[in-house]
Amino acid sequence: MKTTKKAGKGAGKGAGAGSKVVLASFTFDSLALVKRLLSAVPERSRDVLVRRFGLGSAVKRETLESIGERSGITRERVRQIEAAGLEALRTSARFREEEKAFADIARHIETLGAVVAEDDLLESLAKDEKGRNRFRFLLVAGSAFLRERETDDFLARWHIDPVIAKRIHEALANLYTSLDDEEVVGEAEMLSRFLDELKGVSEAYKRDEVLKRWLTLSKKVGKNPLGEWGKVSASAIRTKGIRDYAYLAIKRKGAPMHFSEVAETIGAVFSKKAHVATTHNELIKDPRFVLVGRGLYALTEWGYTPGVVRDVIREVLETHGPMKKDEVIGHVKKARFVKDNTILVNLNDSRYFKRLKDGRYSAA
Repeated sequence: MKTTKKAGKGAGKGAGAGSKVVLASFTFDSLALVKRLLSAVPERSRDVLVRRFGLGSAVKRETLESIGERSGITRERVRQIEAAGLEALRTSARFREEEKAFADIARHIETLGAVVAEDDLLESLAKDEKGRNRFRFLLVAGSAFLRERETDDFLARWHIDPVIAKRIHEALANLYTSLDDEEVVGEAEMLSRFLDELKGVSEAYKRDEVLKRWLTLSKKVGKNPLGEWGKVSASAIRTKGIRDYAYLAIKRKGAPMHFSEVAETIGAVFSKKAHVATTHNELIKDPRFVLVGRGLYALTEWGYTPGVVRDVIREVLETHGPMKKDEVIGHVKKARFVKDNTILVNLNDSRYFKRLKDGRYSAA
């Protein structure tokens, strides 16, 4: 592969995407390298490896079952032939001659943080699927590279140091445990907390781009479109529908928004199609939102409570005791975006409030 560099995408984890990777440049050509290595493998094993890793004209990688069916042998026999081919390759003189190429790949993994999500790594190694197939084969063939399978907690990943990998896994598990279920923190704080959990890891790795790449290894913590981190189960992190995007839109503004503005923001900022009527219905049904004016919605977490203007007046009077008209208006307008006259109409409803002899009002 030549010296071209290209910005890639993050670890394709939706809300959990990490720092961008850059297409690697090597002094060797991966196509020629793979051909040289395969030449050291017996023909039957070579055929299985080519089909298993998609190294021929077909890009699609075949399963053990499909190869077995086409060849008239069992899945287990195909696995044995594949393993024998890899072993023959690793013990060949050709493999030793190509040691520098494998060392270059190892150095690349080191620059990415020594432990890298599989999709991120392959994306940084080649720009197309055929090239990624070749590097996947080289990673499996190379004795220095270790692959961890995907689990409920982590994405599939490659590393070159089991000790570092273990410490990162432990730090991510501890970080997850330390987060409250609905807690959301900014990226700087998340990285700081992660650093506190990393024990015995070289300072050379503790760079923001590496830390963010390590964070994306976890399937239990993630990042929302506003760059905030938390558990992927948290309502502010998982963005599954219009309600979640509406929450992020209002939170992003930091002030109450009209439902039509919310719908417009969802489309403009998050590139999600949101009909105004649908958005309004979702805001009405979700307890995270409070109607605070004509079509205006705020977040419950800001201290707003549900209810009409009359309910707000009652709460104000029960909390602070009898108050004069102007005082009531001042308190209510902190909680609702309504006109003074609307408050006065409700306040003068004798079914709910009464005017005392000193001019103050109390609940009836």
